[in-house]
Amino acid sequence: MNRPTTKHGAPRRYRRPVLLALATLLAAATPAPDADAKRARPAATTEAIAPREAGEPVMAIVSIKEQRVTLYDADGWIYRAPVSTGTTGRETPAGVFTVVEKDKDHRSTMYDDAWMPHMLRITWNGVALHGGPLPGYPASHGCVRMPYGFAERIFDRTRIGMRVIVSPEDAAPVDISHPVLFSPSAEALAAAPARAETAARAAEQAAEAADEAKAAAAAAARAVKPLKDSLRKLERARTRAEAALKAADKVLVAAATDEARAKAEQRQQQAAQQLGEVTTQLETAKADADAKHAAAAATKEAAKAAAAKKAETAKLATDARLAQEPVSIYISRATQKLYVRRNTRKPLPDGGELFDSSIEVPVTIRDPDRPIGTHIFTAMARNDAGLRWSAVTIESADDARSALDRVTIPPEVLDQIGPTALPRSSIVVSDEPLSAETNYRTEFVAVLSDQPQGGFITRRPTREPPIASNDDWGDGGWDNNGWDSGWSNDGFSRRTEPRVVPSRRGGYYYQPQSTWW
Repeated sequence: MNRPTTKHGAPRRYRRPVLLALATLLAAATPAPDADAKRARPAATTEAIAPREAGEPVMAIVSIKEQRVTLYDADGWIYRAPVSTGTTGRETPAGVFTVVEKDKDHRSTMYDDAWMPHMLRITWNGVALHGGPLPGYPASHGCVRMPYGFAERIFDRTRIGMRVIVSPEDAAPVDISHPVLFSPSAEALAAAPARAETAARAAEQAAEAADEAKAAAAAAARAVKPLKDSLRKLERARTRAEAALKAADKVLVAAATDEARAKAEQRQQQAAQQLGEVTTQLETAKADADAKHAAAAATKEAAKAAAAKKAETAKLATDARLAQEPVSIYISRATQKLYVRRNTRKPLPDGGELFDSSIEVPVTIRDPDRPIGTHIFTAMARNDAGLRWSAVTIESADDARSALDRVTIPPEVLDQIGPTALPRSSIVVSDEPLSAETNYRTEFVAVLSDQPQGGFITRRPTREPPIASNDDWGDGGWDNNGWDSGWSNDGFSRRTEPRVVPSRRGGYYYQPQSTWW
């Protein structure tokens, strides 16, 4: 009986069951992708460049949901690319960050020397944006992987201090205006460079005067030091002279002959003369010592006054210099505090740059027990009104405008910062406290406590940060280990270290024990 057969002779009626069996075996042998990663897999995206000339990036927004990063300049988005964020258990923390270090050819110290090219670090415990493989879903250990070519393209265009926002959902900046947002003074901005130059010159002169006063105080202290021994020697000599005179008096009284009496009188006269000379020397030495002690005390007080003036003028010079840098304000509903930070552009021996954090004051938030969300307001560019601002919301208890309506910034802060506010300045309003990752070489680090933070948890926490000297930001004050002891070079002032304390919303946050000035 003739039966239909396949090309290789198998009967056609057996072909379908065989194929089904093979498909079942192949499915069993192929590992299924992680369920969470599969659910989080976004629609396929490709790199994109805006069809215009790109300016310097002001911010980067990473969308965890969309697995995408978008960079913005003053006029809108300029670069966009797919990314791969942290996988389940090692999630990239959502929150507010800045670039704190750049390394073109970084090798991981945590993951077997893994290559992380064109790294833009956003925390010192190991979270960064860098080139890496993109499987199409979250797969990293907490970092944000970007396409290799894209990471290389944006590396030289970004700088330390660029804002990086990691959002659970998709987010984008929208234009906003509000009375709370800084409106700088054209006159103050024009005068800022000359003011900084004058303040720097005054600080330099005060530092020279302080050094001279300190040297004079040291010389006076050295001059006083041997006086104590000299006075002690003269006092012992006077005691011996007094004893010699008493002995001569006794010999004179006991003399029985004229010859003995004459000799005793001569001896008495010599002893009296010796006592007089020693007494005169002692009185002269005491007067000289009193004068030198008074001079030493005066030079010591002068040195303290000069050191205080040095610190004061250094602060004024720092403030004047920082007035030419963008300023960032963080307002926390959790701590009811307002924090101010600016990049000093001073490189640090342990990596990154020093951020000034000399202002920390209480802030008034209306209805402080009601959530406010997390909103990032950024000065994108100058305009006729002063500055053009944008708003990015990554947690929306209130909308951005309502959040600003609830905040009252202290007038002294506005008076100090507002007149010279520059593009790239920012105000962050959030329910969250500052993260424990905030320290002397970061701007603000704040994470959303209701979002997974596996990328933080799997890393060792940042060590307790040392505090740089307030003597011209540790000029010459670093010890042999590259860390500052907390004492300034003048020896008269110090700052305390911050604490890391539990947050009411979970996790840990940064709390300095005192301001730096």
